[in-house]
Amino acid sequence: MNLGEDKDPFADVPQVDAKTTHEQWESGEVEIVDVREPEEWDLGHIEGVQWIPLGQLPVRWKELDPAKQWVCVCHRGNRSNYAAALLRQAGIEAANMKGGMHEWKGEKLPMTPPGIVG
Repeated sequence: MNLGEDKDPFADVPQVDAKTTHEQWESGEVEIVDVREPEEWDLGHIEGVQWIPLGQLPVRWKELDPAKQWVCVCHRGNRSNYAAALLRQAGIEAANMKGGMHEWKGEKLPMTPPGIVG
């Protein structure tokens, strides 16, 4: 009997859209962690969120409060899905914002203008 050895770590990652993420973040239900690289962050980001580039997440994940629920975001939702799976394996409640900042911008949700780092 196989007890989850072949279990897909991505299968259990909740997927949320940009509008839902924004509403939950505004109401304090979730925190957001942006896992994009510095050059992507500089093109515009959500003011006031945690920023840990994906390559640094394996060593910096303890900076995230494990008592909170987190939504991971990247450009289109692929790297953030991986980040959410990593965090969930570490015991942190995390979801993926599908569509990433591309969808966030498409929904005209608030973000910093390109080139301005907050």
